[in-house]
Amino acid sequence: MNDSIMSLLDKYHLIAAFAVIGLTMFISHWMSRHLTANRLHGSAIAILIGLALAYFGGIYTGGSHGLADVSLFTGLGLMGGGMLRDLAIIATAYGVRFSEIKKAGVRGLIALFAGVLVSFLAGAVVAVGFGYTSAVDITTIAAGAVTYIVGPVTGATLGASSEVVALSIAAGLVKSILTMIATPLVARMIGLDNPRSAMIFGGLIGTTSGVAAGLAATDARLVPYGAMTATFYTGLGILLAPTVLFLGVRMFF
Repeated sequence: MNDSIMSLLDKYHLIAAFAVIGLTMFISHWMSRHLTANRLHGSAIAILIGLALAYFGGIYTGGSHGLADVSLFTGLGLMGGGMLRDLAIIATAYGVRFSEIKKAGVRGLIALFAGVLVSFLAGAVVAVGFGYTSAVDITTIAAGAVTYIVGPVTGATLGASSEVVALSIAAGLVKSILTMIATPLVARMIGLDNPRSAMIFGGLIGTTSGVAAGLAATDARLVPYGAMTATFYTGLGILLAPTVLFLGVRMFF
């Protein structure tokens, strides 16, 4: 029986990838529920487990793609690649209506632009602080600070190196994890208890996975509102980072 399962997974790599992700999510949510009383959302734990598996997979194989370098798990490379990433972006965007953002009013629009610009500026400052002087590198890393989706999209558009794109993804993942953890802790202090504030919060923070997971741990009823404006945030970042913001960075570097 075990040999048959292993043979099936080795033949159908994408099925194996879904099995690994499904098992990881099951374990993550179990740990969230029983070990942290849902204070640390399962998505945050899943990301940490994924990073750990990628690290040890890279050490074990001596490769550069984590577990995807193991023949049994090569489907992870496809599942985590650009094709499904872009499909997820488009699918999420199709579920949102621009007219809905009007419910957050002018504050929501201000939150969107302020969130993108502040995150981008913070990422650019960090990139310069670590010695990066190329406008392409600075823009890519700064875009990663916007979200870990905007980073690689911007890097691919501008022709950034794979190392810089990886740094941009890392920056976005750190932001996402911090958002997941911090949201339920600060929700009461910032008045995050109604749909309007959730929409403004999603537009200001932007990382859809972090906002959705953080709101789920705070009040699940707020998730659709925060995720909606966070989706607009991602789209706005993808529009601005490789164009307007890149041109702004290039004026100084």
